[in-house]
Amino acid sequence: MIVGGILLLVLGAVLAFGVSFAVPGVSLPIIGGILMAAGLVIFIVGLVAMLRRRGATTTERTSVDPASGTAVRQTSTDVDPLP
Repeated sequence: MIVGGILLLVLGAVLAFGVSFAVPGVSLPIIGGILMAAGLVIFIVGLVAMLRRRGATTTERTSVDPASGTAVRQTSTDVDPLP
C-alpha cells in the first residue's frame, strides 16, 4: 500500500509540474493535484496500518496442581516481530 501511494504521488507530480502540453477538456495540473492528494492519503494509511500491525498477545492460564491441590497461574506474552 505504501508503494502505491508513492507511485501516485510521483505520477501526480509529473502531471502537475512536468507536462507542458495541453489536452482539450482536461486540466492536467488539477488531475496531478488529485493524484498527489490521493497518494498522500494512501501513503499515510499504509504507514498507520503497518505500525498498528505490531502487537502483543498475553495469554493467562490457571490450573490446579493435582499433587498439591494449589492453583497454578501461567502467563505468557508473545510479541509480533516487525514485518
